[in-house]
Amino acid sequence: MTTFQALPLPQELLENLHSLGYEKPTPIQAQTIPLLQANKDLIAQAKTGSGKTLAFLLPLILKLDAQEHFPQALIIAPTRELCEQIAGEANKLARYKKDVKVITLYGGTSLRTQVASLEKGADILIGTPGRLLDHFSRETIHLGQIKTLILDEADRMLDMGFADDILKLVSNLPKERQSILFSATYPENIDKLTKVILKNPTEVKIASKEKEVAIEEFVYKVEEKDKALLTTIKHFQPNLALIFCNTKVKTAEVSDMLHDKGFDVATLNGDLEQYERQEMLLQFANGSLPVLVATDLAARGLDIEGIDLVINYDVPMKTEDYTHRIGRTGRADKSGLAVTLCDAYGLRKLGEIKPELNTQNIASLTPNKNFYMQGEVATLRIDGGKKKKVRAGDILGTLCKDIGIENKDIGKINVYQKNAYVAIKKTVIKKAFNGLKNGKIKGKNLRVWWLD
Repeated sequence: MTTFQALPLPQELLENLHSLGYEKPTPIQAQTIPLLQANKDLIAQAKTGSGKTLAFLLPLILKLDAQEHFPQALIIAPTRELCEQIAGEANKLARYKKDVKVITLYGGTSLRTQVASLEKGADILIGTPGRLLDHFSRETIHLGQIKTLILDEADRMLDMGFADDILKLVSNLPKERQSILFSATYPENIDKLTKVILKNPTEVKIASKEKEVAIEEFVYKVEEKDKALLTTIKHFQPNLALIFCNTKVKTAEVSDMLHDKGFDVATLNGDLEQYERQEMLLQFANGSLPVLVATDLAARGLDIEGIDLVINYDVPMKTEDYTHRIGRTGRADKSGLAVTLCDAYGLRKLGEIKPELNTQNIASLTPNKNFYMQGEVATLRIDGGKKKKVRAGDILGTLCKDIGIENKDIGKINVYQKNAYVAIKKTVIKKAFNGLKNGKIKGKNLRVWWLD
C-alpha cells in the first residue's frame, strides 16, 4: 500500500486525509491498516513518531456504527497528554462523519464533569487505567458494547504498574471484540497482557534504524550541570529545547535558573493542574515559551513538531526511558539532537543503560554568549471555545479586520471546548490584548487573559 487511495476508503475520508496533510501512509500505517480493517487482533511495535495513532484510529472510525447508543471503542493510554493527543487526532479524522463523540477520562480533572459528558453519550472512550477503573466501579461507563480495545504505549503502562488495572477492565469487556496493542518497545513482561487480551494476534514490527540515523546523540562529562546546560543550549542554538529531569523539585530549580538567565521557560510536572499542563504545553508548542523543563511525565504522549534539541539534565533510570525521551526530537523523519549531561554517578548509570555511547569533552563546545531562547510571540487565552461556537476563523477575523493586526503577526490559534488560545507577536501583543478585551468576537464580549 503506497497511497491511501489504494484502500477501500470512502471519498469523504480520503478528502479529509488530504486536507489534514496525509498524502501517503507511513510504514506502520501501510502494514497495519489492512489487517485492522480485516478485524484481526494485532501486536504492533514501532518507534515513537511513526504514525501509529492514525494507524489504529482510521480503521476504528470507519467501523463506528451511527445507530449504536453505547461506547463502541475503548482506548487505554498511560498519560493525560497522550489521551488528549489521541482524542485530538480522532476528532480531526472523524469530522467527515456526523456526530462522532470522543470522551477523555483521566485524573486531575473533575470526575463530576466527566460523568456529565458521559451521560450525553460517547462513541470512543480514551482514558488512563486508574480513572477508567474508577468510572467502571462507579458504574458511570458502560463497556458492554465495546467492539474494539486499543492499548497504546503498552510498555509504558507496564512500567507504571498498570497491568492489573488493565486486566480488571478487560475482564469486563465482551469476549467478541477486536484487540490491538501498540508499543514502542517489547519488554518480556508484556506477555502478561498479550496472552490474556489478544486472540491469535498478527505481529508487526517496524525496524527503528531510521530513528538511530535521524537523532545525533552526544554525552558530556560535566561537574557543574547548570553551567553545562547553558553551554549546551548556547552552542546548539535550538528553536525548541526539551530538558528532562528526574524529579519535580529539579524541574522547578532548573526552570528558575534558566528564567533568571533570560530564557522563556515552561515547566511540566505532576504538581500542575490539568489546565496548567495544557497551557504550558501549548505555549511551548506555539513558541511563546521555547524551553520546556519536564519530568518523564512528558516522555510519552508528547508529540510536538520542531523540537530540535532534547537534553537529559539527569540520566534516566532505564534504557526505555532514554529511548522515549530522545524520541521527542527527530520526529516525522526530521533530524534531531540529543545531549546527556553526566556527573560521575551519571556516567556509571548511563554506562549500564546505553553502553554504546561515547563520552566527549564539553570544552569542545563553542557557546554563543549572546544567544537566549526567548519567544517572539506571547499567548492570549480567550474565554470562549467550541461550546460557544467560537472558531479559529472568528478570532482571526476579529484580530485582522476589527483590531488591525496583520496576518503575519498572528501565530497558532488553538480552540478547545471552553477556551481558545492565540499566539501574537510581542511587538503587537498589547494592541491585540486591548482590542480583544474591549471588542467582540462573533458578537460576544469574551474575557481575555495575557499568559505570562
